[in-house]
Amino acid sequence: MLLREIKKEDNPQIATVIREVFIIENYPKTGTAFADVQLDFMFEAYQSAKSIYFVIEENNKIVGGAGINQLDHSDENICELQKMYFLPEARGRGFGLQLIQKCLAKAKEFGYEKCYLETLPVMLNAQNLYKKVGFEYLSEPLGGTGHTSCPVWMIKQL
Repeated sequence: MLLREIKKEDNPQIATVIREVFIIENYPKTGTAFADVQLDFMFEAYQSAKSIYFVIEENNKIVGGAGINQLDHSDENICELQKMYFLPEARGRGFGLQLIQKCLAKAKEFGYEKCYLETLPVMLNAQNLYKKVGFEYLSEPLGGTGHTSCPVWMIKQL
């Protein structure tokens, strides 16, 4: 297993991973990451000074990823944990914890004060992981991500 920063040539693979997860799990396709325009340009979407996206590669195949970026439509010093998805064969093997820890360390390094995320109610394993690393539930969304089908909001003080 190799956890590394995304490369431009990873764009097609990570887009496929994220779309496959939505299709396999029958998650909503609108109001979620599935409909994000940057899905096919993930490398380019994480080129600003305070953003980064990581992929997990196993046997030369990308099996998951996650990143952080400034929270859209927020004036606060808050980043968002974004597009954290794993193919079924990568789940339950500790990759999620490693990836989230790497993202949170980078968020602190970038100087963010808080990390925010949005998720689906059915993603209970993900929510348990988020709680394990210190995320707490919010009663309303922050910023303006456009993810109207993700009614679970969480935040962590960095």
